[in-house]
Amino acid sequence: MSFRALDLNLLKVFEALMTEGSVTRAASALTMTQPAVSNALARLRDSLGDPLFVRSGTGIRPTQRAVVLWEPIGEALESVRGALDEQVFDPGRAQTEFTLSMSDYVAALVMPDLLNHLGKVAPKSRVHTVPNTIVEIADQLEDNRVDCVLSVYVNEAQQPAAIRSRSLWTVDYACFMRRGHPLAAGKRLGTRAFLNARHIDVSLAGKTLPSYDLFLASRGLSRNLVATVNHYSAAYETVRQSDLIAVLPRDLRSESRHAPFLHAMPLPLQAPPRIVSLFWHQRNDTVPAQRWLRETLVGMFAQSD
Repeated sequence: MSFRALDLNLLKVFEALMTEGSVTRAASALTMTQPAVSNALARLRDSLGDPLFVRSGTGIRPTQRAVVLWEPIGEALESVRGALDEQVFDPGRAQTEFTLSMSDYVAALVMPDLLNHLGKVAPKSRVHTVPNTIVEIADQLEDNRVDCVLSVYVNEAQQPAAIRSRSLWTVDYACFMRRGHPLAAGKRLGTRAFLNARHIDVSLAGKTLPSYDLFLASRGLSRNLVATVNHYSAAYETVRQSDLIAVLPRDLRSESRHAPFLHAMPLPLQAPPRIVSLFWHQRNDTVPAQRWLRETLVGMFAQSD
């Protein structure tokens, strides 16, 4: 495709389709009719020799060719836009909605402080949270269902190239049990007693094996895992009311109403650290509102390097 032959107006349509993830929303953002956007997309496909977008759920998903094109084209359009009108996101005036994907553990730590902050600096903004099951992080971002995901990642080696990330904090785990549990009397928890005790753990997806069991298996060990739940709050509550023990984040204990009833002990087998990170799609790298949201989250929740 020759640069001279390409109608550069089509690149604005390409940008809108990438950032909105829907022909209908792109048409609204561009103040164009939906047929006009569809026609422009047809011309783009013909010019670039690639479908560029395919239907996915209620929207569209970029092809690999579109993903490759997006970074240089998106940055170029942002540079031109900045030179022409110095577009700036004004949080104090913007009526913006953000959708974040996170577990109840992350939400308990993030949402109170985030909403208090937004109430002061971005009072017209709205925030919605949706469940995070870890296994669908990439799909949530690819399908434009969420703006950001705050989560650990199952296998960083498999993280798609189009997904960006920034580390926030390291999760500190402990072995929790109810106060008065037979194992709570000792100063330390022995490995054999720990493995033989009845365990409960959290599997956000409901089907995947908890990461701690994968760690134990890598060492040729296993524990007596008798139950999994898909919410951290349910795990803490179950531990409080039973003789089950659980490997759970230590930092959530201080936020929980269950804290006075729980006893935490160091793990006899400490797994490699897990890091909660902020994930987003590269198509939102240069979107002012999205960039402001990411900077806010990093500024509030990222641990010092």
